[in-house]
Amino acid sequence: MLDHVGTAIRIRPSGAALGADIEGIDLTRLSDEEFAVLRQAWLDHLVVRIRGQQIDDAAHVALGRRFGDLDYNPGTRLTGKIYVEGFPEIVRISNIVENGKPIGELGAGEADWHSDMCFIATPPSASLLRSIEIPEEGGDTSFMNMEAAYDALPETLKQAVAGRSIKHDAVYSSRGKQRAGTVAPESGDIRDLAGAVHPIVRTHPVTGRRSLYLGKRFNAYVMGMELAESERLLDALWAHVLGGNFVWTHHWRLGDMLIWDNRCTMHQRGSFDPNARRLLHRVVVKGETPA
Repeated sequence: MLDHVGTAIRIRPSGAALGADIEGIDLTRLSDEEFAVLRQAWLDHLVVRIRGQQIDDAAHVALGRRFGDLDYNPGTRLTGKIYVEGFPEIVRISNIVENGKPIGELGAGEADWHSDMCFIATPPSASLLRSIEIPEEGGDTSFMNMEAAYDALPETLKQAVAGRSIKHDAVYSSRGKQRAGTVAPESGDIRDLAGAVHPIVRTHPVTGRRSLYLGKRFNAYVMGMELAESERLLDALWAHVLGGNFVWTHHWRLGDMLIWDNRCTMHQRGSFDPNARRLLHRVVVKGETPA
């Protein structure tokens, strides 16, 4: 555990491949010095967790803006639907249905590993997610350190991905559901799907560290390869990251705020009883073109 002189902040690393608890702060009234400590911990540990917070939507948005300009969820971009009146930057992540209509997005989705909004030209740098209602069991969120995954790549795979890029499908979610407002290609060929193209290995614009940027597995395509060759390379990369010791799992409590670096991590949600209520609010911070 690390104490910061001049502040009451304590940083408690998870002991896993990434993640740390930040203690001794109130997210609704952070001094500039405290925010600088929080931001550095986020860069150092890739995911930070701050528990026991009493924070509303306005404070959530304000905190996100301290990391940078906020972006809109793709669903909001395509449909114009705003879930929280007065706060178009907030996305509700929920399985709750009221009057026959979902009150948020994703429902019981998000179960597959992914990086947020990998299919747009400038994916978010940070995501800030807070719990409002959580099930008694399940629904945990796991994170993967993609810097460590890159460092541990066998040399043959490092050579295979050098200079290569992936097209990240913008038409279908990682669960195979077509996104509202998109058009599927008549050919049915994943190479014809709309989506952003990003390097498989990206360099962090602040820390300079290198990481794998796989985005999501579903409908991914390595540019310039025959489809079968692309699938073999992607299968090998995913076998590597899923088979390594690169993961930390967060168990939700009410009042939790999670902040992760979307440029060098992936995340996924564990299963939970679909009849249990789950509600979280998220904002995302605009990022850079991966390079």
